[in-house]
Amino acid sequence: MNIGIVDVDGHNFPNFALMKISAWHKSQGDNVEIALPMFGNYDRVYQSKIFTFTPDEQTDWQCEVVKGGTGYDIHSRLPEEIEQSTAMDYSIYPQYPFSIQFFSRGCIRHCPFCLVHDKEGMIRPVEPVQLNPNGKWIEVLDNNFFANPEWKSAIDYLIKAGQKVNLHGVDIRIMNEEQAYWLNKLRLRRNIHIAWDLPAIDLTEKLREVTRYLKPYKIMCYVLVGFNSTIGQGYV
Repeated sequence: MNIGIVDVDGHNFPNFALMKISAWHKSQGDNVEIALPMFGNYDRVYQSKIFTFTPDEQTDWQCEVVKGGTGYDIHSRLPEEIEQSTAMDYSIYPQYPFSIQFFSRGCIRHCPFCLVHDKEGMIRPVEPVQLNPNGKWIEVLDNNFFANPEWKSAIDYLIKAGQKVNLHGVDIRIMNEEQAYWLNKLRLRRNIHIAWDLPAIDLTEKLREVTRYLKPYKIMCYVLVGFNSTIGQGYV
């Protein structure tokens, strides 16, 4: 089969689902490429869209088209045989010199501005996927890294990998001193990102606790402004 793949959101960050789809089809002996509207001849095209605000791809591909991702349907899922595979095709995004990794899916929170819990449910550990053979660091995309009951195994994996790490989901509200200690053992590529989304929750004492092990300059705090707070609260 000739398979075309379309990253509808663009190419500003690798699309995890398309990398799994491409790897699986190649393992079946299929040809896979970024779909070319004018020159491609495909048996099936996969279109993946993460964001609802992204304009849809309007090409008439003249073949079977499979659309997936939260941007189309929050309940869409990969076929089970692809979902369960740990193979990743990094060759479709040669411009990105890093690996993508998940150690968990879902979240313990039900934040009204976030779709993760509705889409993925309660947090659960997942098997890590293949790393980029040419990767220089690892982007860890867990939504709530330390809510994963197997967070220590994830830390051990990252330490053993020996590469720098960029964590995307650290919930300071649930962190304890042991987790802060082990987080400090990682080779961090960037500052640790934490979110202070609810001004009514005072995180001051929790920040004091974790900074016994983490240098304050290693922590970057994002503030959600204007959702359920005033602009003034966001800047306090």
